Amino acid sequence: MVSRDTGTGSVLEQMVIPALEGGGYAVQKRVVVGQRLGGGKHIADVLAEKDGRCVIVSLKWQQVYGTAEQKVPFEVICLEDALESGGYEAAYLVLGGEGWKLRQFYTSGGLESHLRLSGKIRIVTLEKFVARANRGEL
Repeated sequence: MVSRDTGTGSVLEQMVIPALEGGGYAVQKRVVVGQRLGGGKHIADVLAEKDGRCVIVSLKWQQVYGTAEQKVPFEVICLEDALESGGYEAAYLVLGGEGWKLRQFYTSGGLESHLRLSGKIRIVTLEKFVARANRGEL
C-alpha cells in the first residue's frame, strides 16, 4: 500500500502563519470551531484574530491532481455552519499548490450558483491570501 503525503499541510501553515503574524494577527492553530455535518469535530487549521475580529482559515494543498478539489464544496458548507453558529466574522479557504484543475472556478465564485452562501467565505489562492494577511486586510 502506498502511503499518502499528509505533511504538506504543515508546510502550508508555515507559509501562512508568518504572513498573519506580520499583519498583526494573533494566531491559534488547530482549533475546534464546531461540528462537521454528519458528526465529528470541525477543526480549523488556523484562527486569526485582530481588533476583536476572529477569522477562520482553512488550508487545502493540492500538489498533484487528486481528491482535494472534491472536498472544497463540503468544506465551504462546514465553514458556513461554523460562521452561523460560532460567532466568527469571516472565513478564508486557501488553495495552495499547482495541482488544482478547478482553482479558477472556485476562486472566481463558481460555487455561488450551486450553494446558498452568506458572502462571508472567500476562496482564494495562497498568494492572494498571504498578501492580504501580511497587509492586515482579512
